[in-house]
Amino acid sequence: MNHSLGIVIESLVAVLLMLTIGYCALLNARLKRLKADEHSLKAVIGELITATEIAERAIGGLKHTVRDVNENLGNQLTTAAQMSQQLKKQLAEGDNVLRRLSRIVTAARPASEQEQQPEVPKVSAAKAVAAAAQAFSDRRRSDGLAA
Repeated sequence: MNHSLGIVIESLVAVLLMLTIGYCALLNARLKRLKADEHSLKAVIGELITATEIAERAIGGLKHTVRDVNENLGNQLTTAAQMSQQLKKQLAEGDNVLRRLSRIVTAARPASEQEQQPEVPKVSAAKAVAAAAQAFSDRRRSDGLAA
């Protein structure tokens, strides 16, 4: 019985050793796949770092461009506002000159002409200037110069 008990124990140890060898072979295969995945992961990480650096440079360039555009646009808006104010002042001065000229023309006419002419409805300054320009261009000399 001693002898058969020794064979059972030895057989059990042999079976356990075979299971251990099989499990080690399985772990070895998994480790090989993990190493392969590690290399591909390193390549992906390298590409990601490169793409991140390119994106950071592009963002820096965009920030610089936005800053330049903002400064230029601010300057142009300021200039446009100043020009608008100047144009308003010049239009007001033009209206004043037109009113004074109208008063001068009215005062220079003899009283008999003023009575004969019917009352002309008031026209806006812009329409009056347009009508004067049209009348001026209608009166042309034969050589092409305005009268």
